Amino acid sequence: CKQLGTFGMPSLSRRGDIMIGGIFPVFNKQDYMNPSYQAKPSPAKCIFDLRAFRWTQMMMFAIDEINNSNTLLPNVSLGYQIYDSCASPTRTLQATLTLLDGQKKEEEAPQACYPPLSAVIAESGSSQSIAVAGLLGPFHVPMVSYFSTCACLSNKRKYPTFFRTIPSDYHQAKALAFLVKRFGWTWIGAIQSDNDYGRNGIQSFTEEVQKMGVCLAFIGTVLRTYPRNKILKVVETIKQSDVKVILAFVPEGDLYPLMQEVVLQNITGIQWIASEAWITAARPSTPENFQSFGGAIGYVTRKMAIPKLRDFLVNIRPTLDPEVGFVNDFWESMVGCDPRLKYGAGESRACTGNETLDQSQNPFFNVTELRVTYNVHKAVYAIAHSLHELIFCKTQSPDGASSLCVNVSQIEPQQVTNYLKKVHFINSFGEMVFFDENGNPPPSYDIVNWQLIGGRVQHVTVGHFGPAPNGSYELQIKDNDIIWHTGKLVPAGFCSAICPVGKRKAQIKGRAVCCFDCIPCADGTIANTTASDCTPCPETYWSSDLKDRCIPKEMEFLSYRDTMGITLTALSLCGACLAFVVMAVFARFRDTPVVKANNSELSSLLLLSLLLCFLCPFAFIGRPTASSCMLRHTAFGVTFALCISCVLGKTMVVVAVFRANLPNNNMARKFGPAQQRAIVCLCTAVQILICSLWLSLKPPFPEQNLRLSNKKIILECNPGSETAFYAVLGYIGLLSAVCFMLAFLARKLPDNFNEAKFITFSMLIFCAVWLTFIPAYVSSPGKYTVAVEIFAILSSTFGLLACIFVPKCYIILLKPERNTRRHVM
Repeated sequence: CKQLGTFGMPSLSRRGDIMIGGIFPVFNKQDYMNPSYQAKPSPAKCIFDLRAFRWTQMMMFAIDEINNSNTLLPNVSLGYQIYDSCASPTRTLQATLTLLDGQKKEEEAPQACYPPLSAVIAESGSSQSIAVAGLLGPFHVPMVSYFSTCACLSNKRKYPTFFRTIPSDYHQAKALAFLVKRFGWTWIGAIQSDNDYGRNGIQSFTEEVQKMGVCLAFIGTVLRTYPRNKILKVVETIKQSDVKVILAFVPEGDLYPLMQEVVLQNITGIQWIASEAWITAARPSTPENFQSFGGAIGYVTRKMAIPKLRDFLVNIRPTLDPEVGFVNDFWESMVGCDPRLKYGAGESRACTGNETLDQSQNPFFNVTELRVTYNVHKAVYAIAHSLHELIFCKTQSPDGASSLCVNVSQIEPQQVTNYLKKVHFINSFGEMVFFDENGNPPPSYDIVNWQLIGGRVQHVTVGHFGPAPNGSYELQIKDNDIIWHTGKLVPAGFCSAICPVGKRKAQIKGRAVCCFDCIPCADGTIANTTASDCTPCPETYWSSDLKDRCIPKEMEFLSYRDTMGITLTALSLCGACLAFVVMAVFARFRDTPVVKANNSELSSLLLLSLLLCFLCPFAFIGRPTASSCMLRHTAFGVTFALCISCVLGKTMVVVAVFRANLPNNNMARKFGPAQQRAIVCLCTAVQILICSLWLSLKPPFPEQNLRLSNKKIILECNPGSETAFYAVLGYIGLLSAVCFMLAFLARKLPDNFNEAKFITFSMLIFCAVWLTFIPAYVSSPGKYTVAVEIFAILSSTFGLLACIFVPKCYIILLKPERNTRRHVM
């Protein structure tokens, strides 16, 4: 019998032992650029879609192949019922109800209707498939989609009987994100269709690219039934935006109105990224559209050549069965005449009956690059293989023959669903066909590029995307094969130019994160790549002037090459020479009264200590080492203790001598040469003891001071024990204070030669220098700390030398008449 659609819908049908339903958008809603539509929207009208009609023919062709096979479903015939959905969820539901209604009529009048429905092949649009899957689920009828990619359909709780032979948009979204990242596009626009396919696709894509730092400038929404003013709003958004890369996640029928408007307004200079729904569609792939969409790149499923299909297609004839659904519309679209005029219908040119399709060059007959059509082929064979596994079972006979295990009339749709979940076979083209736990095939895409070759738009394969051995994804692109709308130059896709080395991104208030200014990195940080942030240099490095690399920090210490180092060295040498000259003068005139009256032994020891004090700065100048750090403070402490001890001894002698004329005063006897030596040795020994404990317990050591300067490393000597350091200075201060007080007490003693006043001045200078030294030492940075300490050493040493010995040298050398015993006494 011939099952008529309950709603009077066009259909293709043939009876078989097992029935398979098919729903295809053979007709699509009216063309957007129809003049009547622009002026005044008219009621919905469908136009014939050759592409979808070929899908119906592939289903019929595949079923014929299976029925003629001796290995797949032998002696079991497959029948089909194919209905048109007009790409409308409402019409899709009508077609689904018609298919389900056939099962009820089978029970009521078996002799007049088809056998029960075992499976359905549907639909191209995700929204339509959602409607079908939601309706078939409660009846446990399995459906296999050939072109619905919405990731939402993978939800087995909502759609337990849904399968598909095209990868889910979950994988396509990842693939598109990989493509955007591959070419460095960070600022793009997006167009979505106002249905489940577009909304879910863009949502998945957005989630993926946000992880990569990509921003969507806008998301426009289109639909084939939108009035023109809505389409124009999207076009205006495109024109006003600075975006040069746009992703269109839209079915071909929904995108076509926007494409026509873009071409009409001559909008060029945009790189289009396409979803699989329109990149290889024939209707938009025209030279007229190429001026605006040339260079478009997108993903498609695997293509396949099926040569035998061409013979099947060219043999379509309305004369064989004039009442077969869709064939008359196909003939009118292909040949240009209406075969129904012979039967008194239609207004087009009547056919003569001699028309043929054998020599037609229409792309409809090109069976070398079938993609969606091939998906229909896989869907039919997946159902056939699951039915075969259900009906036939292998016996234990030696020849491994199969026997009938289930009566064909007793097949339940739930059983077909269970076997579809387990189906796993290699088809005649060498591809492995199976479904995962969500009813999806393994993800695999070709990357195609719109190129104008020989005056025709060609879809050139330029790469591949698929699973990698490590469980991730792998993107392979032949860059040299791609022709963009800019030629061979990859289009720019960013809101702000990538920051050059040495600069970082600074977010612009109120703009997307992909729109930013570039500002130099802060001192001590660099950006030697085009990364968005600056990275700090290691502790011992500093950023270059361009902030593009880390350079070693300058090592700072008081060097012999510095002007300051040279000056202090010269002063030290001058002081040492001066001390040596004074020693030479005292040695030369050692027998004169002035030298004898000054206790030549103490004077010589004092001059020696002053000479050593002048040489101390050499331990402070130069790169600090472990030995120089230990030497500089201990040598300074011991030599100055020796120096002040000698001065203290001289002071005590002066006080004792000039107090000796008092009655019964024998103090002078207590400060003879032995006692003077003992005072010097004892006072110096205390300092030596302090320094020895310092060096043995916690000695000074060289260190790199990174705190004082960001750009420099201050090489300095850490005192090790600050207590010991201040003990050394404090002890020197104690000796000088005692010496100063004694000298101050004896400053007014009578006689021509009174050394106390000179010692008082020298100690006053000494104390003033070192009291001033403390704040200067604390506040001076880096090498200036060492310079201040050297300056204090030299100043105090020069003060002692000048105050104690210069007056005597003045008398010895310039006033010899005063260098007599009588004058001294």
